[in-house]
Amino acid sequence: MSTGPSAATGSTAAALRHVLGHFVTPLLMCIGMGLAYLGAFHAPEPHDLRVDVVGSGPSAQVLAQRLQDKSDGALSVRTVPDRAAAVNHLKTQASYGAYLPGKRPELLVASASSDTSATVVEKVFTKVAAGQGNPLKVTDTAPTADGDPTGQGIFFLLVAVSIGSYASVAVIGGAGAVLALRIRGALAIAASLVVSLIGVVFAGPLFGLVDHGLGGLWAMAWLYSAGILLIGVGLHPFLKRWTTLGLMVLFVMLNFTSSGGIFRPELQPGFFASLHSFWNGAGFVEGVRSHVYFDGHALGGHVLVLALWFVAGLALMGLAGLSESKRRKAAVGTAVVGAVAGSVETGGAHGPRQAARAGAGTRTDAGDEEQTAEEIEGIEEEMEEAVGV
Repeated sequence: MSTGPSAATGSTAAALRHVLGHFVTPLLMCIGMGLAYLGAFHAPEPHDLRVDVVGSGPSAQVLAQRLQDKSDGALSVRTVPDRAAAVNHLKTQASYGAYLPGKRPELLVASASSDTSATVVEKVFTKVAAGQGNPLKVTDTAPTADGDPTGQGIFFLLVAVSIGSYASVAVIGGAGAVLALRIRGALAIAASLVVSLIGVVFAGPLFGLVDHGLGGLWAMAWLYSAGILLIGVGLHPFLKRWTTLGLMVLFVMLNFTSSGGIFRPELQPGFFASLHSFWNGAGFVEGVRSHVYFDGHALGGHVLVLALWFVAGLALMGLAGLSESKRRKAAVGTAVVGAVAGSVETGGAHGPRQAARAGAGTRTDAGDEEQTAEEIEGIEEEMEEAVGV
């Protein structure tokens, strides 16, 4: 009796269910990316953006108060006694613009801190100067390198290093699943070295995003990349095929949007602004800015953020090692119990011990082969999912 058509129909239905089941991941990526990027970037509005008015007389105080009142919370306006104090605030990122009123009004900005914030401040004070009938002179106290005229090159460097890092996790976690965890950890460190060196080539010789400080940039890129790789490899034994989606949530959706590379937290909704203070992408972007443009001001705090994420990766690697060790012991114990039970049923006098040895080896190997097959089957899916931003 022929069962060809019904078997073919059942096979097609099973394959279709398999494909539809895997649509969950790209749909979740679509939803997550839309919520993250549109939520963070679609309508930037300043809130408590710190600016200074230079002067100590009544006119400066009145101007500062009027700007504060009219901004309705968008600006935080204060007065400083002189130009030197205003420049110091800009170079320590304590403010994002300083206005010097008078017949020849001047606006001081620091575009290296954030080009978008400088643009917002310039629009505000251009209107103020125009209201007084005077043209506004704009002076950039901390310009970016010639190779990064928009000041956003560091952000796109962050994107490149991040993708190189979390895509490497898919390779190590999938194709390297048969390797011992310590070897996977070593591969993660090696991959982070390669990715960080590629980042340095992009930043320096290839595109000239920075004109000095490449050594410090490399150190931060390595620490950032190693943190992502260790966290990813440590999560893989727990998340399996969902690892790539998990890493995209951590290091793309929440990371890029809170890094400050496009808009600083003063121009973003509160949720993303709050992440900026401790997320690793912000640590990298602000750390590079501090190192290259602001004489290392607050650099220690940014490096500490990167170091804590690295330590979190080491901790996850330790937990993964404990988990894998428990699973191996459980598999061996199950195999031994099964072999002894089978040998007792046969009634052999010396069978239990011998069968236990043989059964333990056979069942453990079978379990390992089954797990390896699942991991290898998942590598293509993980690599396909580890794409784009």
